[in-house]
Amino acid sequence: MINNSITFIGLDTHKDFFEVAYIEDSRDAKPVSLGRIGGTKPALQKLVRQFESKHPGKTLHFVYEAGPCGYWIYRYLTSLGHCCYVVAPSLIPKKAGERVKTDKRDAVKLALLLRSGDMDPIYVPEPEDEAVRDLSRARETAMKDLKDAKYQLKALLLRNNIRCSIQDNWSAKHLRWLTELVLPHPAQQIVLQEAIQTITERIRRLERLDNELSYHVKNWRYYPVVKAIQAMRGVRLLVAVGVIAELGDLSRFDHPRKLMSYLGLVPSEHSSGGKRRQGSITRTGNTRARRLLIEGAHTYRYAARVSTELQKRQESLSKEVIDIAWQAQLRLCRRYQRLMKRGKHYNLVVTAIAREMIAYIWAISREVVLSPVNPAKRLSRVP
Repeated sequence: MINNSITFIGLDTHKDFFEVAYIEDSRDAKPVSLGRIGGTKPALQKLVRQFESKHPGKTLHFVYEAGPCGYWIYRYLTSLGHCCYVVAPSLIPKKAGERVKTDKRDAVKLALLLRSGDMDPIYVPEPEDEAVRDLSRARETAMKDLKDAKYQLKALLLRNNIRCSIQDNWSAKHLRWLTELVLPHPAQQIVLQEAIQTITERIRRLERLDNELSYHVKNWRYYPVVKAIQAMRGVRLLVAVGVIAELGDLSRFDHPRKLMSYLGLVPSEHSSGGKRRQGSITRTGNTRARRLLIEGAHTYRYAARVSTELQKRQESLSKEVIDIAWQAQLRLCRRYQRLMKRGKHYNLVVTAIAREMIAYIWAISREVVLSPVNPAKRLSRVP
């Protein structure tokens, strides 16, 4: 850039402090390190005022790495009227021979890379979208904790050679049978009772989170998209909410191939000259969204049909959405069988189906009209 109207500020963020460095937008400018400031809003506001007073009339562009501090820095700086960018640490260019890493160097490096334009910022969700995502992740964590507690109880019974004749595991009848067990030693009986109580508490916790998720999703601005993509096979409420909460606005992708690449579902490649070598998928992007899609892709191993439950999910949806979902089911079911007959590995086939699933989800989302966010209430403005 030729003009000298922008100041690029790099922030190496930590829990208790931020390391600050900046560089002017001129050819011969050199980066300047300002040292550390407190990791609080007042300290950040003081830093902004210092730049505004020392560099009047200049535009301030901030940048920091995505991490455990979240997006409050981005939202606070944008609320003050300044540009801010959040970058993924894995996408920051690194020199092969670079062996020294300090907070000061990281802040300087961020400012330099922002000025040169060698970094792409990540998508920052709205506060409401992030809240629904946190609730969806909390529900998944509760399910994992419940499974762990059940595995521990089953291991206890197996060590004591206790076998259950009840087929319906974890039903009310099965839990009553567990409470009637008497183990050989009193200490083991305490372990059994604590395990039963833990499972009961975690079942109730999961039910509470399910109820809260169902309530809040219906009031979410992306609920029309969540409802529409449930027209597809293998995409129920939990999968639909999880995918949309993790990916956010799908309209920012102008082509489904970019969305596939963003999720890491495209094969890696190392080609040179006349040789083309493709490997496993890149596994970049959002891991949870990719895993949810792969879970839903397993349902396409059966023949194409519209079940009663799927038909209920498609009620009150537009004909365009239903047609896209049926077209997806016809194609993906045929593709699944064709790849299996060619001798492809089961995991490779499921991954290929998941890659095409997200393309149809992208197509369905384009058929849904969403209400725009009120600029006056929008806290996470895109710079």
